[in-house]
Amino acid sequence: MKDDEIKKIVTTKYSKIAKGSCGCGDVSSCCSNSLSAKQISESIGYSEEEINSASEANLGLGCGNPVALSTIKEGDVVLDLGSGAGFDAFLAAKKVGNKGKVIGLDMTEEMIRKAKENAERYGYQNVEFKLGDIENIPIEANAINIIISNCVINLSPNKEKVFSEAYRVLKSGGKMFVSDIVLLEELTQEQRNDEELIAGCVGGAILKDEYIKLIQNAGFKVKVLAEDKGISKRQYNGIKLESLKIEATKKIDK
Repeated sequence: MKDDEIKKIVTTKYSKIAKGSCGCGDVSSCCSNSLSAKQISESIGYSEEEINSASEANLGLGCGNPVALSTIKEGDVVLDLGSGAGFDAFLAAKKVGNKGKVIGLDMTEEMIRKAKENAERYGYQNVEFKLGDIENIPIEANAINIIISNCVINLSPNKEKVFSEAYRVLKSGGKMFVSDIVLLEELTQEQRNDEELIAGCVGGAILKDEYIKLIQNAGFKVKVLAEDKGISKRQYNGIKLESLKIEATKKIDK
């Protein structure tokens, strides 16, 4: 399947989710489970306080809590790759404070619209949402302290480009915190071409070792923070996969 076809499948599905016409209770349309957004978020590491702080922005689409894993501090400039309705961006915004800034990047117009509405609803002044492709990040080089991404890079046909772009926009010594779905066993060709699995974070996923290698090839030093194999049964009908949590550090310029 061509890259533009994959992106069209993903954009169409997440546009529906943003509009509310396709929620995670709708197994046939978007997700691989019938859990609520709150149940999913609790199972992948969000506290009740975090969930309640921006419930309208929580669509239950993640596979971890990259903000909790991160080293975000006051004054940082944070980039959220695949920011959706803004849930992780808002959690990061609390950490960076008024002196910092969070930029959310998403390729779905409806998600950007929803995120901006949520930012206004919750009164966040230090968050900006941009329409764009994570394979071609519309930000200048060496501008970002921390990158976060939650169950999004698996959706990209060109993951190598995503990681090289992430490396480019990070400042020297900057870090990237990622929660993502990786495979523990190769998929069949039929699974690879299944539109529901592509949009559901499985069809475009790659093997764990290959995923880590791509990050290293981009120049990052990689540290595996955690691996959630239980998510396979909870959300993905037992497919051989896991949620991988990674800290990737850009080399310090000398």
